[in-house]
Amino acid sequence: MATFIDTRGLSCPQPVLLFLNAVRENAAGPFSVLVDNDASLENISRAARNQGFAVQTGEESPGVTRLEISRP
Repeated sequence: MATFIDTRGLSCPQPVLLFLNAVRENAAGPFSVLVDNDASLENISRAARNQGFAVQTGEESPGVTRLEISRP
């Protein structure tokens, strides 16, 4: 089961830090992350790829994107 992280309403660097803390607790993943701004989307995606994860995105609701982050 994916670790769920809700970063809506948070500004960087908080969303990235929440993701990286979750990776420290569960290095294998997977993670499901909600974001509501482009900076968080880009920064979390970059951090995930730097940690060796694959990232898939999809619209959760208007203005909210879900990132599905898992090991390839």
